[in-house]
Amino acid sequence: MRRTPGRVGLALLTLLLAGPAAAQTAPAGRLDTLPAKQVFGAQKEPAPLAARAIGFYSKGCLAGAQALPVNGQTWQAMRLSRNRNWGHPNLIAFLERFSAAVPSVSQWPGILVGDLSQPRGGPMLTGHASHQIGLDADIWLTPMPRRELSREDREKISATMVVRKDRRDVDTAVWTPSHVAVIKAAAQDPEVERVLVNAAIKKALCRDAKGDRSWLQKVRPYWGHDYHMHVRLSCPEDAPDCRPQDPVVPGEGCGAELDWWFSEGNLNPKPPTTPPKPKPPMLMKDLPEACRQVVLAP
Repeated sequence: MRRTPGRVGLALLTLLLAGPAAAQTAPAGRLDTLPAKQVFGAQKEPAPLAARAIGFYSKGCLAGAQALPVNGQTWQAMRLSRNRNWGHPNLIAFLERFSAAVPSVSQWPGILVGDLSQPRGGPMLTGHASHQIGLDADIWLTPMPRRELSREDREKISATMVVRKDRRDVDTAVWTPSHVAVIKAAAQDPEVERVLVNAAIKKALCRDAKGDRSWLQKVRPYWGHDYHMHVRLSCPEDAPDCRPQDPVVPGEGCGAELDWWFSEGNLNPKPPTTPPKPKPPMLMKDLPEACRQVVLAP
């Protein structure tokens, strides 16, 4: 059964939509019963607190977020209407230095940046399960154009599909050495913990990588990610509330573990005979305690 907030919960949610300061007048404890994605999806501004990544990548929040500027010399932010161009200062610094390196290692003039996090992180109303603590970024596998995109362009232009229709390899009509160089540059950054790509892209990287191949260890296959790479930073050293991911499995990841992704059951899965029940929404009480302070910060 789908959980919905009760009458008092709806009243509190209305206050949250009006702003964090208004929510401070709501009954204590009722915040815990609200769906976290509705609470954090209502936040339009960052919490004016010291920068902190709180919790896990898929179960946490973000204090003291910084916005990635819409335009930089070597990047442009996309899908501005989503208001998801917020991140931990470490993530913003990474995007600035990584994008600056892209023209020197590839034929790309810069990068197009998709979703980071919401202003206060947390679960999103639509889309990602992760991107909650300000340390995840989607970077399109499409070079930045040499002109400044309009806001309308940023909503309508689609990222380039680089995976072949049969899902078994990349599309050689669009895949270039620059794709390899850009993904390699991201994976070689010392603060990057993982780079998630479609298995077909990982396959192409395993085949095309030359010289030092140690960076391949960080590049891991995952469903989707055929239009973009998902870059994840490690927890900051001064972030005791940030829960790290398990270490990356040693090795290049180009052997039998990669072959598994191309088995018939994974490429063409059969739909279940009985549709699974939808998972109940994550509630505020399921998040770290510090996320309540993030939401209620004026």
